[in-house]
Amino acid sequence: MLACVITTIQRPTDSVRTLAKRLAGSDSHLIIAGDTKGPDSFDLSDVPEFGTHQLSFLTIDDQLASEFEIAKLLPTKHYARKNVGYLQAIRSGASSIYETDDDNAPLDSWKLRDEFVGNLRTVQAEDCDSPNWINVYRHFSGENIWPRGLPLDRIQSVGEVRKHQPGEASGLREEDGRVWAPIQQGLADGSPDVDAIWRLVLDREFTFDQADSVILPPGSWCPFNTQTTWWWPVVYPLLYVPSYCSFRMCDIWKSFVAQRCLWELETGVVFHAPEVWQERNVHDLTCDFDDEVPGYQQNNRIAQILEATTLQGGAENVGKNLKQCYKSLIDAEIFPAKEMQLIDAWLTGVADSL
Repeated sequence: MLACVITTIQRPTDSVRTLAKRLAGSDSHLIIAGDTKGPDSFDLSDVPEFGTHQLSFLTIDDQLASEFEIAKLLPTKHYARKNVGYLQAIRSGASSIYETDDDNAPLDSWKLRDEFVGNLRTVQAEDCDSPNWINVYRHFSGENIWPRGLPLDRIQSVGEVRKHQPGEASGLREEDGRVWAPIQQGLADGSPDVDAIWRLVLDREFTFDQADSVILPPGSWCPFNTQTTWWWPVVYPLLYVPSYCSFRMCDIWKSFVAQRCLWELETGVVFHAPEVWQERNVHDLTCDFDDEVPGYQQNNRIAQILEATTLQGGAENVGKNLKQCYKSLIDAEIFPAKEMQLIDAWLTGVADSL
């Protein structure tokens, strides 16, 4: 079963209705995590082909009444309420989790993903000082564009791309000629996930090229987000969204921790050509910029800290590695110590739900 997880303070948007239409009649479930701002209900009856049994709407009261300890510890009016949606998806027995936002509508190219991916391009960072950053967006466009969270001095870091050949010594785990990729990120057309600087200077409706998917092997970095992202059970512990950081960095810093932990599984993040169209909710770009300043200042340092953190290989150590990454970031005062209480509650919730 595929579980789709969204957190929102709105009633169903046109984007969510489009997603519901694509899920209708399939073995899938849509899980909506609300917040104190609402909504108080979530009615998709105007999508008649979407079954009522396919929807779970978790009000803030539902979350607080749940058995998930973290639900009571998470801040309200915060994107981190999505953690409760993840736990509900895991508890429901989801064989994969697709996370998105309420302003992302599936394109015709949107399709159910498989944990193993073929027909890939591998992008290796050019020789440079570590960390090795890759601007993945430039492999789907010749335009000047970069993902939110990429250090500004690495915007031109495109890397060397080549067709992935099954069996090549690339440090990637393969099966039947396909690469194992338990975290996969789709790009968004329309209003893609860029930082406030791009929007303030270059903002326009944007369409990426259709091109073969890209994988970053261990040792290469690129931010990814929570807007159209696919996860499989071995990496469910890495879904955790931190609370005690800026709103515009919570999913980006989540992606750095997840990426570092993936390396211990002998794989990396896959990026797909656009699969959604984003009709972006209204933002104050100056506020976005202010909220991104910690990233402009710290993202390169965070990657360095995570690279220097000793982790253990194997699927059985994914949760332990997540905790160790956050311990290093807490020791470096990127996060306050109180983040660890949430992580412990999260890992307990994951363990109890699997």
